[in-house]
Order: sequence, then C-alpha cells, then structure tokens
Amino acid sequence: MDLLDKLRAVEARAARFGDGSPMPGLTVIERVLGPCEVVVRGRPTLMFGSNNYLGLTLHPEVVEAVRRAVVEYGTGTTGSRTANGTLSLHESLERQFCDWFGKRHALIFSTGYQANLSLIGGLCGAGDVILIDSDSHASIYDATRQAAAQVIGFRHNSPASLRKKLERLPAQGRNRLVVVEGLYSIRGDVAPLAEIVDVCRAHGAYLLVDEAHSLGTYGPTGLGCAEDQGVLDDVDFIVGTFSKSLAGIGGVCVSNHSELRALHFLARAYVFTASGSPSNIASVAAAVNVVRSHPELREQLWANVHRLRQGLRELGYVIGETESPIVPILIGDEARTIALWQRLLTEGLYVNVIVPPGCPVDECVLRASCSAAQTPEHLTRALDIFGRVGVELGVTPVALS
Repeated sequence: MDLLDKLRAVEARAARFGDGSPMPGLTVIERVLGPCEVVVRGRPTLMFGSNNYLGLTLHPEVVEAVRRAVVEYGTGTTGSRTANGTLSLHESLERQFCDWFGKRHALIFSTGYQANLSLIGGLCGAGDVILIDSDSHASIYDATRQAAAQVIGFRHNSPASLRKKLERLPAQGRNRLVVVEGLYSIRGDVAPLAEIVDVCRAHGAYLLVDEAHSLGTYGPTGLGCAEDQGVLDDVDFIVGTFSKSLAGIGGVCVSNHSELRALHFLARAYVFTASGSPSNIASVAAAVNVVRSHPELREQLWANVHRLRQGLRELGYVIGETESPIVPILIGDEARTIALWQRLLTEGLYVNVIVPPGCPVDECVLRASCSAAQTPEHLTRALDIFGRVGVELGVTPVALS
C-alpha cells in the first residue's frame, strides 16, 4: 500500500461533488452579517450550525475588549506560557475562572483540544488506567493515545457499564481517571453526572468532565452540567472551551487539586504551544463577564431550543430525545443526509452534516444548533425552509390541509 493511498481515497470521495454542488466539510463563509446570518456561495444564509450559543461573537463589550488588547499588547505573544508567553492577561483570566467556578486553581490553554491533550496526557502514564465514554470527543481519544496508560471504554452514558469496568480493576491504588462530557456534541444528550460521580467515589477514581458544549448554557450561573446536576464540588477536573458560548479560542481546566499547577511544566501540549493571543484572551474575559451578568441570554437560548424542537417535530422530522442547544435530526442514509444538507444550504439555511467516519454507517444526522441571538423571525424562516425541503426530498410527510 502506498503512503498516499489513504489521501487518494478522500480525493475520490470528494470527486463525487465535482458538479459544483456544496461539499460537506468545505463550506466557505464569505461574509458575516450578524451572529446568526452569513453569506455562503454569494447568498445570505441563516446560521444554524454554529456553537455561538449565547450570540457573543459580535457583542460590543467583547469586540471592544479585543480592540483595546491589540492596541496595548500587540497581535500575539510569540511564545509558550513557559517561555515569554505568560501575560498578566492570562493570569487574570485564570483568576476569573477560579472565582466563577469557586475552585482554587485554573489553567488556561491555547485551544480546547489542547486542554484535553494536556490534562489527560499530563496526568496519566504507565501503570495508570483511563476509562472513557464511548462517545467521547476526538480530543479525548487522541489524548489517551499519547499516554502510556491502559485505556478502557464504557457504554455511552451508562454508569452501570462504568461500574462493571471499574470492578474488574485491582481495588488498590487511586490511579484511574474517568473522562466524560457534560453535553455530547453529536447526539446532543447529557451525561448522568450524579450517578457517574457515585460510581467514581465508590471505586476511588478521579473524574474529569469536559463541559465544552455545556459551559455557559447549563446551570444557574452557566457553569455547565455539573453545576446543573448539583455535583460541581464532586468533580475533580472540569474542562471547558472558549470556542462555543465564550466566542473565542482556547480552553481551561479548573480544579481544587493544587497539583493542577504542575501541568504548567509537565504537559507537553501546553509547554510547546504558543499561548493565546492577547486579543483572544481579552475577548474571553469580556465574554465571561457578559455571561455572568446577563442570565437572560440563557433564558432566550432555551426559549429558542423549545421552539425549534417543537417546530421540527410538527414538520415530521425525527430528532434526538434530549432537550439541549444541539438538535440532532436523525436521517440515517448517507446519500439522503447529504442531499438534504445541500438542499437546505441552497435555500439559505446552514446546519452541520455528520457522516462517516464521524458517525456509524446508516446513523447519519444533521445537527442544528440554537443561539440566544436567533430571533423569532430567524426561527420562522428556518422552519419554513425545513418544511419545504423536507417535503420536496421525501424526508417528511406532506402536510394535510
């Protein structure tokens, strides 16, 4: 087998779209008209495929913080946190996260992906055991591959499966780390964290919860699913990302374990990566302030979630059972899913398309995402497009008059 054969296979798959029709994975946004409206292929398009859950990408306080930081600090740090890349902005943001979460320690990372690489890779080594939910994000899987630890998967969202896996391990020693997500990005379902906490405590395991998609959207103060389920104090490590609700780039880990600070010198993905740019760090700090001071944004987000889900069901679409800002539309067949995605985009509605290898064969989905910035008019237009295209392609039944 030639080294390039795997790339040629991708090219052959892409060649099917040689007629100029939209190709999954290569959507170019030509202009941004607002937090929920963009221009794609020359056409104004509703954005229902973004993780901009609270609509902060163009918030005036966030944009102004970016402007000030660029003027004061320049465009980049040109170094890692352990070299010349630690600015007062970075340490200030870490203190801000400590205060928000009520945790003693916080460490920020240049990307959310890097946060999982750094934490899992820095914590676990030879002789340790990592237990991960089978639906875990790619960054979690990749983090386990770089660690010389035993890796065990357990059934998605199943505390019983996790318990069985832990029971098969030697009883002595606290050298096992359980990794789950608060809100899963494909199915849009939520982890039963209270039960998972109980299993971890009963078997002496540390628990890491990745709140990438739930930070800012769940909980009384927006801290995520652990707060929402009342177990925030029982989770050893909370990982969050800045690229969803906080409208930036980066990641964070908060913990009451003082040992977290040692990752500053130990985690390779952190030590050998340039730190977050001043403008980005400043924008995240401003976004955190907005999230904390404007709980009505979460209220609006959830109102939009309710309306979109209800509208899709009334149109005849099959959607995921869990009510969350991620609304999976279950289609199944790959060709049918891509055709529906292309037609929606042509009509001016962008959603995400999930096909193999991002999901099992015949379990393809479209993923619509809600935002607090979506107006009633946005939702009406989106549902109108969903309705017309669904009937046209035979995905939904013809409405009876």
